[in-house]
Amino acid sequence: MYQLSVVLLSILSVFWPQADVPVPERWHTWPVARIFPSVVPGLSPSGARVTYVLAGVAPEAPCRVAFQPAAVRPGCLTALRATYADSTRTYVATVGIAVLGAPGTAMYRGTYRGTRPATVRPVAFPGGPAERFGRRQYVTGAVAGTGEPYLVATAVGYADGRAYRPGDRAAPRLRGVARQLAEALYRALTR
Repeated sequence: MYQLSVVLLSILSVFWPQADVPVPERWHTWPVARIFPSVVPGLSPSGARVTYVLAGVAPEAPCRVAFQPAAVRPGCLTALRATYADSTRTYVATVGIAVLGAPGTAMYRGTYRGTRPATVRPVAFPGGPAERFGRRQYVTGAVAGTGEPYLVATAVGYADGRAYRPGDRAAPRLRGVARQLAEALYRALTR
């Protein structure tokens, strides 16, 4: 009888979906695959359609560990991070979600050094296109969100492990990749 009840409830949930979880609680109630989808459609720096593919999801971390120091302010409760690679495996991007504690908490300070804003720290994942992505490879980034209850930041660089060089001509185009990923994941989490 118990198994039949579980099956019936499962079928009912498909046809009669439950009320959605309030936005501030989604980070710890939604499955990881809903917060960080396996693919995100977008445009490459040249404007071609591309798919950003999930390379890996990092464990939840304190904000001071997941974000660069100039990006963190009091009020950030925890951070979630994942890294994506474009379908050509040319660019990689770490997306960081800062979970903020109180309405009106502004976490981002907007500090820049050249084309490199203070955002999320890159996360590498062995055995794939993001295995050589780290602090030295971070070229540019972007931030999306009003700061209630989330702020989404990205760090973008090359998948081949090349280090950042000031004056890199691709930096402005990579900023578009950073912005579109930050905005797409922010919208998915808050709409």
